[in-house]
Amino acid sequence: MNAGVNLPKMAATDGASHAQSLGRFGWGLRGWVHRLAASPRFQSWAARTPGFARVARKEGEDLFDLISGFVQTQSLFALVELGILHQLSEGTRRVEVLRCDLPQDRLMILLKAGAAIGVLRLSGDSVGLTRKGAALLGVPGLVPMIRHHAVFYRDMADPVALLRGEAETELARFWPYVFGADGAVDPEVTQTYSDLMADSQAMVAEDTLRAVDLSDAREVLDIGGGTGAFLTAVGQRHADPALHLFDLPAVAPGAESRFRAANLSNRVTITPGSFRDDPLPQGADVITLIRVLYDHAEDTVVALLRAVHDALPDGGRLVVSEPMSGGKVPTRPGDVYFAFYTLAMQTGRARSAAEIAALMADAGFTNIKTPKPNRAFITSVVTGVRGN
Repeated sequence: MNAGVNLPKMAATDGASHAQSLGRFGWGLRGWVHRLAASPRFQSWAARTPGFARVARKEGEDLFDLISGFVQTQSLFALVELGILHQLSEGTRRVEVLRCDLPQDRLMILLKAGAAIGVLRLSGDSVGLTRKGAALLGVPGLVPMIRHHAVFYRDMADPVALLRGEAETELARFWPYVFGADGAVDPEVTQTYSDLMADSQAMVAEDTLRAVDLSDAREVLDIGGGTGAFLTAVGQRHADPALHLFDLPAVAPGAESRFRAANLSNRVTITPGSFRDDPLPQGADVITLIRVLYDHAEDTVVALLRAVHDALPDGGRLVVSEPMSGGKVPTRPGDVYFAFYTLAMQTGRARSAAEIAALMADAGFTNIKTPKPNRAFITSVVTGVRGN
């Protein structure tokens, strides 16, 4: 050792004991810090002590945001539902000319809330959008998603009952589409589901096609592709692949309209059917599952992945793209929002990329990759290949 210091050699058991001691010390130190942070006297001292005050104030603000987040969400819902954000989309307006059925004093409560959450800017008796507010209106599908949250919000009114499986959720009734194994779903309900998914599909498609190059694909089969938003994005980006949509019969008319409007009809095949009950179309060398797996329970996912593997030729690729859990490092989008959303749907769950990769491996896929997501709150991607 340096400077001639001779330390005794520790046996393997001694090393393990030392590691355990360090672990106990680490937990003990952490527990002491937690007890200190929970002490009202320490909090009061930290709030008035230079060097600690800024940290204490930031942690206090974060805690209050965590506690009051539901009010912020509902304030945003009110701004959307009353059309205030849309009225300001073309520029600043005087408060008095805003069209909404609210007394002036209560309108000001809402406008100030909008300013506090960062979507509005107040200046005297005028109000306008901030950059965040303008972006909110510009993100495809975000406004319909906010409106749709009225259903999800009611399901979250008693989260303990939801977690215990005691709640009869509205989302389970709102999305019977995912239960429609035989395709006998109310076309109006199916259209509502498909429209909501398609509205936000542009960003999902953008991030998926950034992570996966489909330019050399011969035929892309999109299973559960709704009205064809993802395949439309593929067709507009790549001129060569044939496009094939497989989904319930009720979505076919909407898909035909979308492909026709995009001048892609001559490249597209639409096969009506349910992946639960019907054989998958053959012939594609790329199969995509875009926001499909998290809608379904484990047994359905296992069966679908095996069917996809069997439908692909050797060397054929599977692309899975959907919001995912952070796994060992939980994330707010995957492990808060989508975890509870799928719980309320009472069908699927948010899985991590590692879990999906393991399921794909069990189904026979190899060369499985999980490229780093560009925007994990939008989507993450896992790919695999049939064969070596």
